[in-house]
Amino acid sequence: MIELIKILFSMPFLLYSCYSDLDSRRVSNKVWKYMLTSGSVFVFYELFTDGVSHLIPLLFSGIIVFTVVYILFQLGAFGGGDAKGLIVLSILFPSYPVFSFSGKMYPLLGFPPVGLFTFTVLGNALLLTTLVPLGMFCYNLLHFSPEMVKTPLYMFIGYRTEVSSLKYKKHVGLLERFELDERGSLKKGFARTGLNFDANQRPELEEYLKKGLIEKDIWVTPGLPFMLSITAGFITAVISGDLIFYAVMRLMVG
Repeated sequence: MIELIKILFSMPFLLYSCYSDLDSRRVSNKVWKYMLTSGSVFVFYELFTDGVSHLIPLLFSGIIVFTVVYILFQLGAFGGGDAKGLIVLSILFPSYPVFSFSGKMYPLLGFPPVGLFTFTVLGNALLLTTLVPLGMFCYNLLHFSPEMVKTPLYMFIGYRTEVSSLKYKKHVGLLERFELDERGSLKKGFARTGLNFDANQRPELEEYLKKGLIEKDIWVTPGLPFMLSITAGFITAVISGDLIFYAVMRLMVG
């Protein structure tokens, strides 16, 4: 029963972090501080009732997840707010939450072989994030223009928008670099990480457009809030289980 209570307790914090990440692409440290402080009631309760049998997985989960998440953060895999959220989850859920509800046992796909719940959340989040390029491609098909044929791979990671509309957009980056050479010709190149997420602060684009050096539509890429993926990964981990493991097993058996 306590596992279900912890899940219900965690959801408001995760949902608020999604809202904050969508709005400003950052999550305040206060969110995780409040979540950990108030959630420590569960930690102390389980330590009191289960003793060493809870302490060992708590230390193991906290240390392993902190180490892996810190390394991924340093490599730029995700932001600080995402990292702190995963670390807090590793403390609140040192063991995989298994519970019964309405006569069914959760997770529905069964207990995964690796009992580190936070790793399952992260794995599910990464798997669900891979669906974003497919969604972006479908969006571009619905808004297709002949110019997309020139750079078809861009259709999986961005979309075309008018230069004049950039000032109304938040959290987008330029997919292409624009540089003038000595002869006044404009060179374009792929910006791998999404150049300048304050794209509306690039007045030179307006100048390039006036001079006819670029078209009125350019490629941009959205800054994706990873907390949405983490929250979706949390929900799917709780309800279904380890999606990557069971997908691999299904492929091997089938």
